[in-house]
Amino acid sequence: MDVKNSETGNADELKEEAARRSPLQSWLDGVRSTRTGALTLKIVIGTIGAIMVVGGLIMVPFPGPGWLVVFAGLAVLATEFDWAHKVLAFGRRVLHAWTEWYKRQGWTVRILVLIVTLAAMAGIIYLGMKSIGIDLIEVGRTFLER
Repeated sequence: MDVKNSETGNADELKEEAARRSPLQSWLDGVRSTRTGALTLKIVIGTIGAIMVVGGLIMVPFPGPGWLVVFAGLAVLATEFDWAHKVLAFGRRVLHAWTEWYKRQGWTVRILVLIVTLAAMAGIIYLGMKSIGIDLIEVGRTFLER
């Protein structure tokens, strides 16, 4: 029974849309329905997203999921902030463009990129360990002298 032009307006469309929403999305909409809830949600989402982005940026030079955490943090921020959505879209475009460029390159360039990446990673790990008082070269020499 279609009642789109009835006195209730587009109630049927709204019901269908509400049925398609996830329970989490419905809960978030309920929280956003009050000024206090909306502000609290923005603060919580902003804090969690900022911690993820900063933590991911700290992890970027080290082996591991640095960029993945940065993008995940931006995705969290994008749920509440339009600017984060735009930054995330820009990041996706740049990453896609770089990946497509990398795919078009020959093996020489691919191996060179790998060598530079591994050298940068080794240098960052060495300097990071040296900054906390561990000299990896000395540790290696001691290990080899045994």
